[in-house]
Amino acid sequence: MEIRTRFAPSPTGFMHVGNLRTCLYGYLFAKKNNGKFILRIEDTDQERYVEGAVEIIYNTLKKAGIEHDEGPDKDGGVGPYIQSERKSLYLEYAKKLVELGGAYYCFCDKERLDSLAGENGIKKYDKHCLNLSKEEVQVKLNSGVPYVIRQNIPTEGVSSYVDMVFGEISVPNCDMEDGVLIKSDGMPTYNFANVVDDHLMKISHVIRGMEYLSSTPKYNLMYDAFGWERPQYMHLPPIMRDATHKLSKRHGDANFEDFLAKGYLVPAIVNYIALLGWAPSDNREKMTMAELMEAFDVKGISKSGSILDEAKMKWLNSQYIKELSEDEFVELANPFFEQSKAANKYDYKKLAKLLIPRVEILSDIPSKIDFLEEFEGYDLELYENKKNKMDKQIALEILEKSIPEFEETDDFSEENLQNIIARIVEEGGYKKGQVYLTIRLALTGAQMTPGGATEMADLLGKAESVRRLKYSFERLKGWVWKDIYLLQKNIWHKKRYWNLILLCLLLLAIACNSLWWEQSFLALQRQKQGNCTNCNQRKLKRQHRQNIWMTLCLLWVRMKLQFSKEQETLIWTQWQSMPVWQTIKKRVVLRLWLGICIF
Repeated sequence: MEIRTRFAPSPTGFMHVGNLRTCLYGYLFAKKNNGKFILRIEDTDQERYVEGAVEIIYNTLKKAGIEHDEGPDKDGGVGPYIQSERKSLYLEYAKKLVELGGAYYCFCDKERLDSLAGENGIKKYDKHCLNLSKEEVQVKLNSGVPYVIRQNIPTEGVSSYVDMVFGEISVPNCDMEDGVLIKSDGMPTYNFANVVDDHLMKISHVIRGMEYLSSTPKYNLMYDAFGWERPQYMHLPPIMRDATHKLSKRHGDANFEDFLAKGYLVPAIVNYIALLGWAPSDNREKMTMAELMEAFDVKGISKSGSILDEAKMKWLNSQYIKELSEDEFVELANPFFEQSKAANKYDYKKLAKLLIPRVEILSDIPSKIDFLEEFEGYDLELYENKKNKMDKQIALEILEKSIPEFEETDDFSEENLQNIIARIVEEGGYKKGQVYLTIRLALTGAQMTPGGATEMADLLGKAESVRRLKYSFERLKGWVWKDIYLLQKNIWHKKRYWNLILLCLLLLAIACNSLWWEQSFLALQRQKQGNCTNCNQRKLKRQHRQNIWMTLCLLWVRMKLQFSKEQETLIWTQWQSMPVWQTIKKRVVLRLWLGICIF
């Protein structure tokens, strides 16, 4: 007997993980036994039909590496392979089943059917139309009375079959209802179309979800009524999203396209799905499609549901990523590079070298490289590292020694940079970890990076690396105005009263200083008149206060306005050259101007 399995999806949207697993198992079983795998589109439920869903089915199977032997696009002599194109065929077989006693016409209207509901609201048809004579049936048919064709299920006895996974299954006939086979519009129901199509397409093994375990006896009764050979059944346990809930397409649970969008590789998706409910005899986890074909055995299928563990799936995906070349990685990861803040600013191939061993799914890429463009204003507390006995002062010393070395070298290869760092370690008496950590932080401003100091320097290039080292050096010195800006942005803007308090303190300082200047001016007058004995001492104190005040003002102005060295020198010179006898009013105006600049 030739092994023939089928996958019969409904075109209702994206391929659900559970459907893909059913498809995969059917494909693996057929190929393991040198059989054929058939694709059939079951579109009898036109209300749920989604435009373009058939193309999604084709594309999903193609991406997953599941190649059907027969289907709508590959005629194997038993087509058509789309159920809507077989409508007349189903009606023909339904009428034949009526003649064989396995079905009957039902003319009951909606009102009567609604009246059959019991106290619990459950409806079960009472075989009302079963006993209509052939003449009565023909009269109603000729009169155009709407009808359906129902299956005639025995009221006594038990229907049994042997499932390849769950063993013997028995269902009392009285628990089954005479279900509809042909609807009033002439279209078949799912159950009837399946039986007819599976028989005509010579399907030897039916592989599907365990939700059909209890309804399979209905299928077998139809096979028996027609006198056809029953297929063998393999029912699969459900895939769960947690201990109590099954994955469901209707609830938006994972589908194949979702995993692709997250950055999972196709081989990893197929590999993981194959292991949801099945395990090879040697308990391998990472397997290619060829290896899955060779190892697949029904004995390895579990009877209990499997929970979709994305953490495990990510780990498996990372194993496939590690096998990619840098060029392959860049090609697959390019959409995710483009989503990052670092898009088109760095060499993707160099990034690939750093990311391949560190990425689980490709959608992790933006979060792992965004730090490259989030450098300014990073937290200086990162330099405080007890493990490496690091602090800001040590980092400052290391950077002071490193910057000239990085500036002077023309060879910016990783090997040469490592030699430079080794020289700094030896000459400065530092620990290796201290130097590498300092330079990496100074280059990236991030606690976690996909590469070390030399890798980051190589990625950034000489010019940008030197700029960042200098920036970090200035920040550690405490002379970069952006610190004040960020502090104001993050704290003071949330508490604006701090600005008011600081302004009042500044104005108070200006007022006090003005009073001191007035006293000093009067002291000078007394000196000219020869009636001041401590004028020289007072002059020195006055000058001291003046210098302190000017230093503080220049510090604030520099931090706020980022004055250049030349501008600062000019202001200081002008201040120092101002004649002692110049009016107090001009000095107060200058101080007020400085205060306004600060705020």
